[in-house]
Parts: sequence; C-alpha cells; structure tokens
Amino acid sequence: MPLWTCEQCGAQFPKSAAPPASCLICKDERQYVNWKGQQWFSREALTERHRIVWRDDLGIVGIGLEPGFAIGQRALIVPERDGCVMWDCIPLATREAVDHVRSLGGLKAIAVSHPHYYGAVADWSEAFGGVPVYLHGEDRQWVTRPYPAIVPWTGDRLQISDDITLVRTGGHFAGGTILHWRAGAEGRGALLTGDVAMVAMDRRSLSFMYSFPNYIPLNGNRFNASLAR
Repeated sequence: MPLWTCEQCGAQFPKSAAPPASCLICKDERQYVNWKGQQWFSREALTERHRIVWRDDLGIVGIGLEPGFAIGQRALIVPERDGCVMWDCIPLATREAVDHVRSLGGLKAIAVSHPHYYGAVADWSEAFGGVPVYLHGEDRQWVTRPYPAIVPWTGDRLQISDDITLVRTGGHFAGGTILHWRAGAEGRGALLTGDVAMVAMDRRSLSFMYSFPNYIPLNGNRFNASLAR
C-alpha cells in the first residue's frame, strides 16, 4: 500500500489502499484546501514528478523540491562534528538526497519549527537509522504520520547538542519553535526561524503571521493564547 502526501501542504500520511478523505492541516484556517479539491500523491508518484535540489542558504546547505511543491518547503542541514541536524523538513526523501546528506556527515537528529514543515520526517529519520525527530508536544495533534522516533518535547527550551538549542516561541502554532545555533555565522550565533518569524526583504524588520497564505496577522491575543497553553 502506498504512503500518501497532500499536494497542497506536503503532509505525509500512513500507508493505506486509498488516500485519506481530507487533510487536517489544510482544513485548518492557517492553510487552505486546494482550489481543485483535495489532491494526493503516492510517494512513488511524487518521486517521479519532483527531484531534490541543493542550494547555499547563507553558508548553510539547503534542500528543496523542483519543480516547486506544496508550500515550497526547504530544509537546512546544520553541520556538527558528530553529524548534522536537519532543521525543518521537505515532503520527500530520495536515495540520491540521502546519499548526499550522508556525504556531509549524515543526520544525528531532525528538528522542525511547526506542522507545515513536518513533511517526510519519518522517511528521513528511517534513512539514518531512526534518528530522533524533535517536534514540540503542543503540536502533537498535527502529526499526520505517527512514527516511533518522534520526540514530543515540552517546555520552552530544549538543548539537543552543545551548540544547538530549540526555543519554543508559540505564535504561528502553539508549539512554534526556532533554533539557536551558537556556532553559526562564524561563531557569532544564528537563529533559524522557519516562518515563525519572517525576515522582511529590507532585513531591518520581522513579520509575525498567524497565517501567511490567508493573510491573518498574529495579534497579541493569539500570541498570548499560544504561550498560555
């Protein structure tokens, strides 16, 4: 039986003879159902239509799908001495991409900012021997494909290595998370934020949104409610 991936948001669902009736992430007000209606791809069909490409994200290796798919997710490969941490995830893992990550030192962990980037975390974890996948526990209801390596961490901070700390900020989702990489930017430190906090094109300001595709701003009431949970 195939695994199913939502065309609109990139969420991966468990194996079944037929695709799910709907996608819980797309039905949420922060996303939307495809204008054509709910559409699905098997993992095999997705592999035939798309390939994984590499890019330089300000000195960090980034990966994404080409042609573009879902909401254009990308993942960043954060290097450490004993293996890499994948920050955020994409909806597909291919043999070629896994081999390339292995050439960079392999994965020792995966961490994700929020449910729109969960993608194929189970496939990536499995490819590297079941490495832990750190998702904040406040967002556990959005996990569309349960997997034993998923770690639903709690609290506001989780240090996963000497140089990498996950910080729960809330906002976009209750468990919205950013990653602080102490060794990043040539030792000055770097924040990897997904779209929990979006750097504006002028690089002088940040944007915080409850929903980017539906243009719903993150007001103080929503932000405080997410942190109070």
